[in-house]
Amino acid sequence: MPSHTSTGRINIWKGAAWLIALLTVLPLSVIVLSWTRPALEIWQHMAENLLADLLVNTVLLGGGVVGLTGFLGVSLAWFTGACDFPGRRIFSWALLLPLAMPTYVLAFVFLGIFDFTGPVQTFLRDLLGRSVWFPDIRSTAGVILVMSLALYPYVYLLARSAFLAQGKQTIEAAQSLGCTSFAAFFRVALPMARPWIAGGLLLVLMETLADFGAVSIFNYDTFTTAIYKAWYGFFSIDAAAQLSSLLVIIVLAVLLLEQRLRRGRKYSESARVTNRVKLLKLEGAAGWGASVFASIVLLTAFILPFGQLMLWCLDGFADFDTAYVVYLGHSLLLSGMAGIFICCCALLLAYVQRQHPGRVTSFLVRLATLGYALPGTVLAVGLVIVISLFDKQLASITGAMGIETTILFQGTILTMLLAYAVRFMAAGYNGVHSSMEKITLSIDEASQSLGITGVKMIRKIHVPILRSGLLTAGILVFVDVMKEMPITLMTRPFGWDTLAVKIFELTSEGEWQRAALPAVALVAGGIIPLIFLTKQMDKS
Repeated sequence: MPSHTSTGRINIWKGAAWLIALLTVLPLSVIVLSWTRPALEIWQHMAENLLADLLVNTVLLGGGVVGLTGFLGVSLAWFTGACDFPGRRIFSWALLLPLAMPTYVLAFVFLGIFDFTGPVQTFLRDLLGRSVWFPDIRSTAGVILVMSLALYPYVYLLARSAFLAQGKQTIEAAQSLGCTSFAAFFRVALPMARPWIAGGLLLVLMETLADFGAVSIFNYDTFTTAIYKAWYGFFSIDAAAQLSSLLVIIVLAVLLLEQRLRRGRKYSESARVTNRVKLLKLEGAAGWGASVFASIVLLTAFILPFGQLMLWCLDGFADFDTAYVVYLGHSLLLSGMAGIFICCCALLLAYVQRQHPGRVTSFLVRLATLGYALPGTVLAVGLVIVISLFDKQLASITGAMGIETTILFQGTILTMLLAYAVRFMAAGYNGVHSSMEKITLSIDEASQSLGITGVKMIRKIHVPILRSGLLTAGILVFVDVMKEMPITLMTRPFGWDTLAVKIFELTSEGEWQRAALPAVALVAGGIIPLIFLTKQMDKS
């Protein structure tokens, strides 16, 4: 009898894990199967006029952003993680602040400041004459710069952790073998930090391929904007799904390439913990040069844009009405519900991984967390198709029973929550799983000997111990959902606007100042988890 109960329990937990994994598998399967109904006329039009430009633009954007974020993130990480210079303590956490600035917010602020009619060009023309030349911000270089300033903290955060672990001892060992400080960085420190840097660059590339807001504000056509236009411009969800499949292929190819490059490589750390606090002293011009460089990046990526947002808020505060309270309420409600739902699913996955380890469980977890590498537009298209098919089947069943039903799930908050769960499950799972690994198995064994198992064990044993990890995961998911634009835009119920949707609508009309108020609310919400994150980093 106990054996049968245990087997049944295993089936229940793994069945729940399968359901969570299916949230990702079903939209992707539907997107692939959409090729059974090719939208020939639309594809002919796109092949003749758009497809080549979409591919070139996407490649240029991805390559440019990866290159610039790599330079900014690695160099700043080296200065704050391995060197000592004036202002290092402040810059070490302040350089993370751009994470709170969504790419689409930074995009419209840069256009408002540096466009032809913006204050910078107007001032220079008045000062130097009407013929003064100024680089066009509405260009490929402009969108690459904006996205790099918003995304470099991903590389900075991971690379800094690697350089902190190396400390001064690594460079001194290389110098004892005849290397200069410059050569030691490129020949020793940088190669040792490669896995962390590659992980950060991979996140940047995924975010770049997934971005919809910034590229649409710049009118820079990529696959994500084409998916949206195919759905809402050509009114063809099949064409949108088929475009999505091409973007999925690109994303999966990048993931496979990254795994192949890492295969067979091992990186070890021999430095003791006590050596990690020893930093290279940058004196004179080198130290002040590092301070100036970090100041310019921080000023450009966060201080100047946020200051401009605050000025626009003060000028346009008369535009404030109760509608903005509703937008804020919708954003908070969706983010809170998504944070709770995703953390519960992540806790379940982590528990199954802990209690029933193996290839099947690892495969399920990988499937369930794959959505973070997929653009929001792709997930929105795939999930809406699945939900609409489910609604049709349900309507046919109830119709046969003599019960008339309308659309039940499409265009509802439930659809939005499912899409958020697919997109951000990895963010929730990583935080919960890392905390779960710190709980020794002897605690579970002691609980089981007292008859505490399953849900009761999670509620009474794991949740109290995992409180910090759950809080971290919940806050990160909360902010990610607050900033998420394409999923919200494409799956929300009619009239259910959020801060992100309002920003998109106002910036689409060129109303930069009116978009500042919801943008400041989003940025302020993003700073909260960064403060929590930096405190956790200081403790560790």
